[in-house]
Parts: sequence; structure tokens; C-alpha cells
Amino acid sequence: MIGSEIIRSTGLEERSGEQMQLSKNRVAFGPGEPYNVQRIPKETQMYNNTYTYHQASEDYRRIEQAILFLEKNKNLQPELKDIAGEIGISEYHFQRLFTRWAGISPKRFLQYLTKQSAKEWLEKSENLLETAYQVGLSSLGRLHDLFITTEAITPGEYKSHGAGLTIRYGIHETPFGKALVGITDRGICHLGFVESGEGAAIDTLVLEWKQARLMEDHQATAIFVKPIFDLKRRSGSNLKLHLRGTNFQLKVWEALMNIQPGRVTTYERLAQGIGDSSASRAVGNAVGHNPVAVLIPCHRVIRKVGEFGNYRYGSARKKALLGWEASQLNTSERVLV
Repeated sequence: MIGSEIIRSTGLEERSGEQMQLSKNRVAFGPGEPYNVQRIPKETQMYNNTYTYHQASEDYRRIEQAILFLEKNKNLQPELKDIAGEIGISEYHFQRLFTRWAGISPKRFLQYLTKQSAKEWLEKSENLLETAYQVGLSSLGRLHDLFITTEAITPGEYKSHGAGLTIRYGIHETPFGKALVGITDRGICHLGFVESGEGAAIDTLVLEWKQARLMEDHQATAIFVKPIFDLKRRSGSNLKLHLRGTNFQLKVWEALMNIQPGRVTTYERLAQGIGDSSASRAVGNAVGHNPVAVLIPCHRVIRKVGEFGNYRYGSARKKALLGWEASQLNTSERVLV
């Protein structure tokens, strides 16, 4: 069978080393081809004591609408009531929604998304990033303060496009919409947001690991959602990444992981950080091919003029990630719902 293989899981797999009992319905799967993968029953995960990831994901849809409206009308400087009206809710409920999702008022959150705020972030980040790059790590390994361990595939594994590997994957609701998480027995190998549909998200995973054996296993990937999307929980977790990339890409991704939440950098500074100031375009290409969103924080790279710039998963999601991270760190500004 050529290409990746999607296995429909019956939920009867034994992970204790015994022979796995799998559905015999195996289908070849290639980019753009239709598929019909059965879903394992999902449990509702809690974002906090009273707020589920399902609610957070639903709220994000309106947060994204609000950010897109602001992008299109930034010169008009719309008021909160105008933004609320655009997404079809009252100003009161707009306040409640933002406070529930981000922990701060929409007015304060949206201030994070201005060009001036972006420039201030750059100024505050410059010295810290320079120190981080100087301290750096000579090879992929434990990254300070982030509690993330990384392992690169071997050159032989890179050439084989994942032949012999089994990747378990699941699609989960997160505070930024649905995301596909893929894992091998060596760590998280993929995290991408669902945009045009779940099939397209799976296509992307297939393209990255063309010869791997893919098996949907929502339960196996669900345990990673909270550590990924909760900054406080992440510091107490030991997340492992299993990365497939060229030596240059791996170097760029490692540099990205030195950018802590609440900080940003530019493509030019990132190039300087890896010791090649003339490689900003190549750095941008490596950033755009980041296989593990959020944990490898390519959303923290902005333009040197203070503009937020493009993002693989949309400019609105990039701004939402940056604003959300800033709100999680500035606990003095947080309010109770």
C-alpha cells in the first residue's frame, strides 16, 4: 500500500504490549482524497472548574469574528457596542464572553492587539531574547522554563517520511477552535488548527508523514490538550516533541521555543539568533512549516514595524493567541466572571 494508512479504531486496542485488536477496515489515504473515519467517543474536558473546552472553542468563534471585524475597520476605531452588534450579541454579553474566555475585559484585551502594543512587546523582548539566544542550546534537548523535551528524527527517518512509524491522532476542541494533535511513541509530532475542515487538517498530517501509519485515537491524544493550552499546567508537565525537519528548520524551531509567553521577536532577530543574519527569508519559510503550533510558538514572530503579520492559521488566531497569552500572564488585570 502506497502512502499513509488511516486505521479506523474500534477502541479495543490493548496498549500493554498484547496484540492490538483493530478494525479490518483499512483505507489508503492521500492528500485531497475523501475519507470516512469513525470517531471514538469523546469526553468533555474542563478548561477550568466551571468552563469546558467545548464552551471555550465556541466562544473563540465569536472572538475571531470580533478580531476580523476590527482588522477590516481599524481606521474607524469601532466601539465595543459596534463590535458586539457585528457578531450578533449585546454589549453586555460581549463583555461576559470575553471575560470568560480571556479573563480580562474586551477593552483591555483589544488594547493588546494594537500596533503600539506590538512595538512595546518588541522593545521589552529584545534584551531577554538576546540573552536567551546567547545561552541557547547547541542541540535539541531540554529547553529552560518551558519543560519541553525535543527529539529530532534521524536522517534516515527523515528520508523515509515516517515509514514504520505509527501516529495516533485526535481532533480536539481548544480555546482557539478545533485542533488536530498527532503523537508517536516518542512525543507530539503534530499540532495544527482545523480551518477548512477536518479532512484538510488530516491531509496536512499525511503530507508531513507520508509513509507513516495513522490511527485515530482520541483518548491517547486527549491527555495533551490541557498541558498545551494551560500555561500554568504546562510548567508542571514534561511534554515531549518528536520533530521531522531539516537541520536548518530544527535550529529555527529551537530558537522559537526560547521565546517565552508574553514576548515576541522578528524574523530578522530570529535569523540573528541562529547566527545567520542574512537568512531572514529562509527563517520565515521554516517558521511557516512549523509542525507543532503553540508549543513551537511561531505566532510570537511579528514584523519589525510592529505589524502582527501573517500566520499559517490566520491572522485573527495569531492575535488571539498573543492577546490570550498576555492576559494569562498579567494576573493583576484578571477579573472574575
